[in-house]
Amino acid sequence: MQCAYYDQGGEGVAYHDADAKNQGSGGLYPADGTYLIQFRMDEGVDTSYTKFHREVPIDDNPYNLVVPPENQLYVGWTEPGEWFKVTVNVVRAGTYTMDLLYTCNRGGTISLELDGKKLTGPLEIVSTKNDADPVAWRQWRHWNLMKEMPVGPLSKGKHVLTIHILTNGNMNVVYFDFKRRQPRRARPAPMNARGDLLCPTESGRVRANLVCAIRSRPMR
Repeated sequence: MQCAYYDQGGEGVAYHDADAKNQGSGGLYPADGTYLIQFRMDEGVDTSYTKFHREVPIDDNPYNLVVPPENQLYVGWTEPGEWFKVTVNVVRAGTYTMDLLYTCNRGGTISLELDGKKLTGPLEIVSTKNDADPVAWRQWRHWNLMKEMPVGPLSKGKHVLTIHILTNGNMNVVYFDFKRRQPRRARPAPMNARGDLLCPTESGRVRANLVCAIRSRPMR
């Protein structure tokens, strides 16, 4: 789920932002007619994109924990109390976890709603701050991938997810990758060569001469 492609509808409907200006597209980077610079520049959600191959490395810097895709759009400049909605289609019902590609120079928490109802509690976002980086502004550019964040059950069909920034902010969020948990399969019971079911002893070893071995009996 790509965060920059949040729903249409504007302030108070599709999102809430601390101010009406896009601090990235058209703000920090003045309009130049290109898609990446002018992406949703007239909306309040702050968006930008990853930049590679610059004289001073930006998003391809050596302090990344993971390397993000080049020219990847993301939502940034986040503040506590902000939120945005994304309509999604769940192909298969099940219990899900999610991975998050992000940066966060001070830590913080987020939460998710599904169709206006609580989906998760506060989710702790690990800080990506690294004091070893000599470039101060690059503390906002240390990318990381948080894996298997708890989500819970999702039903099949179309839903509206709302992402809430709860504390600290100053996060850049690229995507949430939802993954369906596979049901655990029961392990087959251990058997000896004659087809007897075996019971493990307390030490964890299997012994064939225990009374608990179950033999198949002929029908009378």
